[in-house]
Amino acid sequence: MVVFINRESGESWDTKTVLQRWTSLFTGPLLVQRFLSGVSLDKAELLRVEEFAEEYRSRLLDISWFMRCLNEHLAREANKEDGCKGRFWEGRYKSQALLDEAALLTCMAYVDLNPIRAKMARTPETSDYTSVKERATKASGGRLRKQHAHLKPLRSQGQNPETAIPFALSSYLELVDWTGRIVRQDKRGSIPENLPPILDRLKIDPNEWLKTMSWNNQFRRAVGRLGALKAYAKQSGKRWLHGMCCSQSMYLQ
Repeated sequence: MVVFINRESGESWDTKTVLQRWTSLFTGPLLVQRFLSGVSLDKAELLRVEEFAEEYRSRLLDISWFMRCLNEHLAREANKEDGCKGRFWEGRYKSQALLDEAALLTCMAYVDLNPIRAKMARTPETSDYTSVKERATKASGGRLRKQHAHLKPLRSQGQNPETAIPFALSSYLELVDWTGRIVRQDKRGSIPENLPPILDRLKIDPNEWLKTMSWNNQFRRAVGRLGALKAYAKQSGKRWLHGMCCSQSMYLQ
């Protein structure tokens, strides 16, 4: 999955909003429950409530806590389905930092094309449990501005450019559809002349793009152009990151 943590929005939540969000996931201590029910609290109790709120705010903005909640839910559902108990996941989740627009586009398309590569679907718009299917279904009939509220909007939906994903919805759907027709495992890949314009705008090599979409993700800790990867490596105290060669080949400088 591709996740965006809206830290600016989270930092603006007041105490009550934070506690309401947290208690929609967990019960919370009795003091928090009393505060939310409108019971009058003394100064010391209110200070403790503020401490709880700040702790919960940091957790709500933490990808590790997000994955913890998601994985626990999935594990319980899977064990219920299999009629068993015990450990479900093999290990801790892995994540990659997306450093620029090209990286975001690459990982969104890679995730959305998972069912195509696995031969679970023939086209993106028929691939279950993908955001591209939801976007395509909602946009059918030319309704490009009507999208699901739980998905981060693309720029073509009349959204503020500073808060929307920096691609037009029509361009993204065109790119995923084009890529999906080529990377299907039951047909040989070939690049037609009519390349999606978004590849040219972001200066992405179509051959390397299809290699990345067809095979395993060649990046590890971060995805982005070579300059962004070098800066990220320096910030992380490393001299080199896995994927630099792939970045140099795919993202034309």
